[in-house]
Amino acid sequence: MALVKKPVTGMKEILPKEMEIRDYVQGIIKDTYRSFGFNSIETPCLEDINNLCSKQGGENEKLIFKVLKRGEKLKLEEAKSEADLTDMGLRYDLTVPLVRFYSNNQAQLPQPFKALQLGNVWRADRPQRGRYRQFMQCDIDIFGEATNMAEIELILATTTTLGRIGFKNFEIRINERRLLKAMAAYAGFNEDKFDTVCIILDKLDKIGLDGVREELVKEGFSEESVNKYVSLFDDIAGDASGVKKMQEILGDSLDPSIADNLTEIIESVEKVKKADFKMVFDPSLVRGMGYYTGTIFEIAIPEFGGSCGGGGRYDKMVGNFTGQDVPACGFSIGFERIVLLLLESGFKIPGSKSKVAYLVDKGIKGDRYTEILNEAMVEREKGKQVLVCRMNKNKKFQKDQLSAEGYEEFKDFYAD
Repeated sequence: MALVKKPVTGMKEILPKEMEIRDYVQGIIKDTYRSFGFNSIETPCLEDINNLCSKQGGENEKLIFKVLKRGEKLKLEEAKSEADLTDMGLRYDLTVPLVRFYSNNQAQLPQPFKALQLGNVWRADRPQRGRYRQFMQCDIDIFGEATNMAEIELILATTTTLGRIGFKNFEIRINERRLLKAMAAYAGFNEDKFDTVCIILDKLDKIGLDGVREELVKEGFSEESVNKYVSLFDDIAGDASGVKKMQEILGDSLDPSIADNLTEIIESVEKVKKADFKMVFDPSLVRGMGYYTGTIFEIAIPEFGGSCGGGGRYDKMVGNFTGQDVPACGFSIGFERIVLLLLESGFKIPGSKSKVAYLVDKGIKGDRYTEILNEAMVEREKGKQVLVCRMNKNKKFQKDQLSAEGYEEFKDFYAD
């Protein structure tokens, strides 16, 4: 059997240049989030298969890497279905494991609890630009805060982080799941069809409003209801005034407190924000996860042309584990996509150490060699990054390679 040197499809190898940027970004993320009072935690990469397949993860549940039972538990000859063969799987996001963690450790955690997680997740997805089968997620979540203070804190913490990394002119698109339901009810769609309507609306970016209209008609909805629904997206401003206008149009179909809550989030963040971004009310924003119960939001960075993170409120998930609901809200940064944008833009880490390479002739040994090592130690104590290595025959090629890795200064040491 021939060995394969390439990584498995969809799994990414990370070279030193990218790793430096990843470490830098993680450092900014952790430092900023901790300044907002978030506490780092870690959960296992494997979860009970029943937790992962609990119909809370939307389409992601179709992408789980499932793990076979082991030893005596694996009874291939008796298995009648896939469920008889698997008992755990690799986590497809950090939210489901976090909720299990909180449910298991709630008595030992402060209330409200502000969690910070960075960790790999796995999805058997089709790889494409900025999307892999193994990738890093970065989440912050707040448990036990029922008011919109949670949403405001999450948005401010996330946008402050993006601003510190260097991103500008991005948007936080925001909507409300209950507003989406009110829009469908206003148009006359039956409640049992709300999910179907939202699935079609979620395609708006790809097929446009006319495409949404056509698909709704194909589903058998009346043209009167479809036209009434589509008209809701006409001339709705992307700021707090757009929320107020939507409330006026929907009338009794929408509880006024929902619009007031959304308006307060938008206005509060705009008044307090430090980063260069804009809050945008987007009544077409759906987000696919089945566990969202209220506010939802996404990061839109123009350079990427798609979502670079998102989140929302999920007040019912803890109750699935404990029988008692706990208010919960979270925001996830698209870590891999952010790193990709930084790499493509030629990003250089600000304030990075001066990098010096000591190229040592192979003939240097003994006291002369230890003198060079001591000199390197002194330079490191001054804050420089010093690489000590043997000099190659093709010194020019060696220096070219090191220059590509960011080494700006070279010192050559030759044997006498």
